[in-house]
Amino acid sequence: MKIALIAHDRKKDDLVQFATAYQDILAQHDLYATGTTGSRIQEATGLTITRFRSGPLGGDQQIGSMIANNDMDMVFFFRDPLTAQPHEPDVTALVRLCDVYHIPLATNMGTAEILLKGLQKGLVDWRLNAERRQ
Repeated sequence: MKIALIAHDRKKDDLVQFATAYQDILAQHDLYATGTTGSRIQEATGLTITRFRSGPLGGDQQIGSMIANNDMDMVFFFRDPLTAQPHEPDVTALVRLCDVYHIPLATNMGTAEILLKGLQKGLVDWRLNAERRQ
């Protein structure tokens, strides 16, 4: 499965902690991340991550493009709901694309844990045949 890892500045530590706790599961999948988030996770875990630009510089849109092309299976986007983001339209577009293309999306650690445990149990295997549905 292809999994995107994204976090706003104040949530990067949370996502690094999450990736560290679940690195054995994440290591079994293709990981993608926006710039700084990807660097931080790689440094903390040693996981192989394809890194895109920083979110405000187009990284959110690069991941959105993968979603629109049915080339992403799950998104972990730890959002900061208490801080205004200058690239909020990009964030909104990414969340909308997940809804349009039925991509499982976690915006906080609680939901992320449930999705990852579901992934581990095979509950998201329907994504493996997603390209056949298009």
